[in-house]
Amino acid sequence: QVQLVESGGGLVQAGGSLRLSCAASGRTFSTFSNYAMGWFRQPPGKEREFVAVISGSGFTTYYADSVKGRFTISRDYVKNTVDLQMNILKPEDTAVYYCAARGQSAPSARASAHDYWGQGTQVTVSS
Repeated sequence: QVQLVESGGGLVQAGGSLRLSCAASGRTFSTFSNYAMGWFRQPPGKEREFVAVISGSGFTTYYADSVKGRFTISRDYVKNTVDLQMNILKPEDTAVYYCAARGQSAPSARASAHDYWGQGTQVTVSS
Protein backbone atom coordinates (compact mmCIF):
# COMPACT_ATOMS: atom_id res chain seq x y z
CA GLN A 1 0.00 0.00 0.00
CA VAL A 2 1.02 3.58 -0.68
CA GLN A 3 -0.27 6.49 1.34
CA LEU A 4 -0.46 9.95 -0.17
CA VAL A 5 -1.06 13.04 1.95
CA GLU A 6 -1.64 16.43 0.34
CA SER A 7 -1.07 19.80 1.95
CA GLY A 8 -0.94 23.45 0.96
CA GLY A 9 -4.47 24.17 -0.16
CA GLY A 10 -6.37 27.26 0.87
CA LEU A 11 -8.05 30.48 -0.19
CA VAL A 12 -6.25 32.89 -2.50
CA GLN A 13 -7.20 35.87 -4.62
CA ALA A 14 -7.13 35.68 -8.40
CA GLY A 15 -3.61 36.29 -9.68
CA GLY A 16 -2.05 34.83 -6.57
CA SER A 17 0.00 31.68 -6.01
CA LEU A 18 -0.20 28.49 -3.98
CA ARG A 19 2.09 25.51 -3.65
CA LEU A 20 0.62 22.08 -3.06
CA SER A 21 2.71 19.25 -1.71
CA CYS A 22 2.07 15.51 -1.58
CA ALA A 23 4.04 13.19 0.68
CA ALA A 24 4.23 9.53 -0.32
CA SER A 25 4.86 6.68 2.11
CA GLY A 26 3.82 3.11 2.85
CA ARG A 27 4.90 -0.30 4.07
CA THR A 28 5.21 -1.66 0.55
CA PHE A 29 6.38 1.60 -0.94
CA SER A 30 9.74 0.82 -2.43
CA THR A 31 11.59 3.19 -4.71
CA PHE A 32 9.95 6.56 -5.30
CA SER A 33 11.32 6.71 -8.83
CA ASN A 34 9.35 3.58 -9.72
CA TYR A 35 6.16 5.62 -9.52
CA ALA A 36 4.89 8.26 -11.89
CA MET A 37 3.04 10.93 -9.92
CA GLY A 38 0.23 13.25 -10.84
CA TRP A 39 -2.16 15.95 -9.77
CA PHE A 40 -5.84 15.91 -10.67
CA ARG A 41 -8.65 18.20 -9.60
CA GLN A 42 -12.42 18.12 -9.24
CA PRO A 43 -14.19 21.47 -9.61
CA PRO A 44 -17.56 21.91 -7.89
CA GLY A 45 -20.25 19.92 -9.69
CA LYS A 46 -17.83 18.56 -12.29
CA GLU A 47 -15.89 15.41 -13.03
CA ARG A 48 -12.33 14.86 -11.87
CA GLU A 49 -9.87 16.22 -14.45
CA PHE A 50 -6.21 15.97 -15.27
CA VAL A 51 -3.86 18.77 -14.18
CA ALA A 52 -0.23 17.59 -14.41
CA VAL A 53 1.87 14.43 -14.26
CA ILE A 54 5.56 13.66 -13.90
CA SER A 55 7.48 10.51 -14.78
CA GLY A 56 9.34 8.39 -12.27
CA SER A 57 12.64 9.89 -13.43
CA GLY A 58 11.29 13.42 -13.30
CA PHE A 59 12.40 14.07 -16.88
CA THR A 60 8.95 13.96 -18.48
CA THR A 61 6.01 16.16 -17.54
CA TYR A 62 2.60 16.74 -19.06
CA TYR A 63 0.16 19.54 -18.31
CA ALA A 64 -3.46 20.24 -19.09
CA ASP A 65 -3.80 23.07 -21.59
CA SER A 66 -5.72 25.09 -19.03
CA VAL A 67 -2.74 25.23 -16.64
CA LYS A 68 0.20 25.17 -19.04
CA GLY A 69 2.56 28.06 -18.37
CA ARG A 70 1.03 28.74 -14.94
CA PHE A 71 1.53 25.46 -13.01
CA THR A 72 4.74 23.50 -12.48
CA ILE A 73 4.98 19.94 -11.18
CA SER A 74 8.18 18.74 -9.51
CA ARG A 75 9.34 15.91 -7.26
CA ASP A 76 11.89 15.48 -4.47
CA TYR A 77 13.52 12.05 -4.20
CA VAL A 78 14.90 12.65 -0.73
CA LYS A 79 11.60 13.71 0.83
CA ASN A 80 9.47 11.46 -1.44
CA THR A 81 7.23 14.38 -2.27
CA VAL A 82 5.64 15.79 -5.39
CA ASP A 83 4.74 19.47 -5.52
CA LEU A 84 2.48 21.58 -7.68
CA GLN A 85 3.43 25.24 -7.90
CA MET A 86 0.39 27.19 -9.03
CA ASN A 87 0.84 30.77 -10.24
CA ILE A 88 -1.53 33.33 -11.75
CA LEU A 89 -4.46 31.50 -10.23
CA LYS A 90 -7.92 32.02 -11.69
CA PRO A 91 -11.37 31.47 -10.18
CA GLU A 92 -11.82 28.51 -12.54
CA ASP A 93 -8.90 26.80 -10.78
CA THR A 94 -11.15 26.39 -7.74
CA ALA A 95 -11.38 22.66 -7.02
CA VAL A 96 -10.39 19.85 -4.72
CA TYR A 97 -6.88 18.85 -5.80
CA TYR A 98 -5.82 15.22 -5.58
CA CYS A 99 -2.38 13.67 -5.64
CA ALA A 100 -2.08 10.31 -7.40
CA ALA A 101 0.57 7.62 -7.84
CA ARG A 102 0.88 5.20 -10.73
CA GLY A 103 2.54 1.85 -10.20
CA GLN A 104 4.97 2.38 -13.07
CA SER A 105 7.40 5.11 -14.06
CA ALA A 106 5.73 6.21 -17.31
CA PRO A 107 3.31 9.09 -16.71
CA SER A 108 -0.32 9.05 -17.80
CA ALA A 109 -2.95 11.77 -17.97
CA ARG A 110 -5.71 9.22 -17.33
CA ALA A 111 -7.04 9.13 -13.79
CA SER A 112 -7.90 5.44 -14.22
CA ALA A 113 -4.21 4.67 -14.80
CA HIS A 114 -3.33 5.66 -11.24
CA ASP A 115 -3.37 3.17 -8.40
CA TYR A 116 -3.22 5.32 -5.28
CA TRP A 117 -4.93 8.57 -4.35
CA GLY A 118 -4.69 11.13 -1.59
CA GLN A 119 -7.66 12.49 0.29
CA GLY A 120 -7.62 15.81 -1.55
CA THR A 121 -7.01 19.42 -0.58
CA GLN A 122 -9.32 22.34 -1.29
CA VAL A 123 -8.12 25.26 -3.39
CA THR A 124 -10.42 28.26 -3.63
CA VAL A 125 -9.60 31.24 -5.84
CA SER A 126 -11.68 34.36 -5.27
CA SER A 127 -12.28 36.93 -7.98
